[in-house]
Amino acid sequence: MVSVVLVHPQIPQNTGSIARSCVSVHAPLHIIKPIPFEISEKKVRRAGLDYWPLVNLSIHEDWNSFTQRCAPRRLFYLSTKGTTPYYDIKYNSDDFLVFGSETKGLGAEFLSTLPQESLCTIPMDEPGVRSLNLSNAVSIVLFEALRQLRTNTHGGDR
Repeated sequence: MVSVVLVHPQIPQNTGSIARSCVSVHAPLHIIKPIPFEISEKKVRRAGLDYWPLVNLSIHEDWNSFTQRCAPRRLFYLSTKGTTPYYDIKYNSDDFLVFGSETKGLGAEFLSTLPQESLCTIPMDEPGVRSLNLSNAVSIVLFEALRQLRTNTHGGDR
């Protein structure tokens, strides 16, 4: 199943909600430190409800330790700076979906090191909207990947 990667998440409730979505589809969740809260905090656990024992969670000290430990073949980075709509990607089950923090995204310096074809976005029609809630963004892209994978596996939409 596609994996979700959160780089420096800032809001415990979002992280809990994302974990809950990941559990629902058996998607591994990777969190890259630093994070300003403990996973054991009440706010994170409340948002994830009683599903925390089911989360396939890995916490990594930094980006390098994540890439060394997981050796991802394909990474797709979600950003408002991306040009490829998330729905134009043809997902594989071993892909990693990478999301930045709620306050800074992935950051300009990090984004400048990425191949353009791996930089994706969720198109928004209203120019006054800067971004979506992180939990919502993860759900949108994760469930599109799941829809594609199920369609490819079962020969049609279910």
